[in-house]
Amino acid sequence: MKTATRTLLALTAAAAFGGFAATGMQLMLQRPAAAEPAPAAAAAPAIAALPAAVNGTPMPSLAPMLKRVLPAVVSVNTKQRVRVNTPFGDDPVFRRMFGIPQERIAQSLGSGVIVDAARGLVLTNNHVVEDADEVSVTLADGRTLKAEFVGNDADTDIALMRIPAQELTAIPVANSDRLQIGDFVVAVGNPFGVGQTVTSGIVSAIGRNNLPGAGFQNFIQTDASINPGNSGGALVNLNGELVGINTASFNPRGSMAGNIGLGFAIPSNLASNIKDQLLVGGVVRRGTLGIDTQDVDARIAAALGLAQPRGAVVTRVYPGSAGAAAGLKPGDVILAANGEPIADAEALRNFQGLQPANARVALDVRRDGQPLLLTTGLREVPKALAGAQLDARLAGASFADLPESLRRQGLAGVLVEQVERDSRAARSGLRKGDVVLAASSGDFTDLGGFRAGFAAPPPQLVLRVLRGRSSGQLQMR
Repeated sequence: MKTATRTLLALTAAAAFGGFAATGMQLMLQRPAAAEPAPAAAAAPAIAALPAAVNGTPMPSLAPMLKRVLPAVVSVNTKQRVRVNTPFGDDPVFRRMFGIPQERIAQSLGSGVIVDAARGLVLTNNHVVEDADEVSVTLADGRTLKAEFVGNDADTDIALMRIPAQELTAIPVANSDRLQIGDFVVAVGNPFGVGQTVTSGIVSAIGRNNLPGAGFQNFIQTDASINPGNSGGALVNLNGELVGINTASFNPRGSMAGNIGLGFAIPSNLASNIKDQLLVGGVVRRGTLGIDTQDVDARIAAALGLAQPRGAVVTRVYPGSAGAAAGLKPGDVILAANGEPIADAEALRNFQGLQPANARVALDVRRDGQPLLLTTGLREVPKALAGAQLDARLAGASFADLPESLRRQGLAGVLVEQVERDSRAARSGLRKGDVVLAASSGDFTDLGGFRAGFAAPPPQLVLRVLRGRSSGQLQMR
C-alpha cells in the first residue's frame, strides 16, 4: 500500500513538473526574440582574416602590383558640341518660339595611361578623343585636369595628350615583343563610367590582324574583360609594366552587350613608336613598297608552281618606288616580310602600314618557282596630293589614301579630303568625303596608283565616285 502511494505521488509530481516545463517553453516561444539577451557563450564568432601564408608559402595577390599601377591609369572625359538639326532648318523664329538650341553637348568616357610623369604624357585611343572640343582627365586620387591634344593616328587608333605634370605616376613600358600566349595580364580602366576597375586574364593570342572595321592591326588578344569605357586603358603584366593599350572587345550582339572574353589591345611597342612620332612632328610617317598586289588563289598557285595558295602576288610596280628599287616584278609572290609570314594581299598592306618611313625590309619572294631574297628601304607614303598637281581638271580638290578602317570594309581607292568652294573640281560636282573608286586615267587601289595614272593625262577624265551609300560617275571638265 505504501509502495502504491509513493508511486502515485511520484507520477503526480512528474505531471506537475511536465506541465510547468511545457508552459515555460510556450512562454519562451511566444516572447519576442529581441527581449532576451543572448548569452555570452552564444555570441557569433569573428570573421577570420585571410592567412598571409599557407604551409609557409605566401598567398598570391595582385594588390601590391596594382598599388603601383592604379595611380597611372586615368579616366578620360570628352565634350563635343553637336549641331541640333530640326525639320525647319535654321529658322531663328522657330527656334526662338520653341526654345530649340542650335547645338548640344555630347559627352563620352574612356580611359588613358600616363606614360611620362615628368612631361605629363597620356596615351589613349584615338576613338576616345576624336572630334572632341574639350578633354579632361580624372586621376585615381580624384583630381581633374584639362588635357592638351598633342597628336593622333587614326589608322592605329592611338592619340597622345599632355596634362600638367603635378605629382603624377607613370607606368613603366615593357617590350611587348616578348609577350607569349598564356602570359597572365591585367586590364585597368573605367568601364561604363562606373569607376576604376581591374580585370585579369591571359594572353589568348598575339599578332591578330583580322578584326573588322579597325585600321592597321597587330593586336594582343586577351580574355581579361574589356568593356566600353575601358578603351585607352592599360593592359599590364604581373610586374606592373605596360604591355598594351586596351582598344576593343568583340561581341556578335555589339560591344554594349558586354564582354565574352574577346578583348584586343595595341602592343606597347607599337603605341610607343606612334607616341615618339607624334611628339616629333604631330603626325605619323609610314613607308610603302609602291606596288599593287592580289591574293594568291588556288589557280594562281598552280600556275606559279606554289605548293599552296598563300602570299601576295605582285600585279604592278610603280616607277621610282621602293619595290622597283628592290627589283620586284609583276608575277613575283611575296611570302614573308622581315620573317613575318604574308598570308595574302591584306596582310602585306597591314605589314607596310605598321612600318615607319624608310624602314628596311627583307622580302621572301618566289619568282618562277624559285626562292629569292630581296632587301629594300620603304619610301614615305604621301599624306595628300593637290588635284592641280595631277590634272588641271582636278584643281581645288585634294586627295588622300583611304583610312584603313574603310579598306577593311572592302573599299579601294582614294578619299577626297578637301574641295575648295567654286573651284573647278567643285563645279564638276566633286565633294569633300567622296571616295573615288575608279577613273579613266587608269587602274589604282591607293594614292600612289592614282597619281601614277596621270603620267599621261586622259582626253576625258571620268571618276566613279562613292558618296554615302550611292555611287555614280562624274565627268571632270
